[in-house]
Amino acid sequence: MKRRYPSQPVIAVGTVVLKEDCVLLIKRAKPPKENQWSIPGGAQELGETTRQAAIREVREETAITIDEPVFLDVIDYIDRDKAGRILHHYTLIDYGANYRSGLLSAGDDASHAKWVPIDRLSEYNLWGMTEKIIFQAVEKLKK
Repeated sequence: MKRRYPSQPVIAVGTVVLKEDCVLLIKRAKPPKENQWSIPGGAQELGETTRQAAIREVREETAITIDEPVFLDVIDYIDRDKAGRILHHYTLIDYGANYRSGLLSAGDDASHAKWVPIDRLSEYNLWGMTEKIIFQAVEKLKK
């Protein structure tokens, strides 16, 4: 399926990973939002559940493992070009999870990965919906 100028939305997952008072951020190595900080995530593969995709994407992009993901929300990301045509359209299924194990290392579609104190998120110029979903995860996972 084409990701640029697609004929239908691409289903993707994102995972907010928490460790103590920090959240895992990656710097995206590919479009959309290339070179911007975000949460780990990517397209769901044929034959895998969205939870399996969340676990796989975190492992591929950061080399860590997580506890069982908890559903947070579904968010639409629609990006148009200057002519108004749909350049990207993702249906993002977001999960939250706690860190389990592993040594953090960027890989796959991430150029960098790091643990960021939640009270310093404003320094990373996150997409507004990403910041919102991080705070949603903090509230849900801390209970």
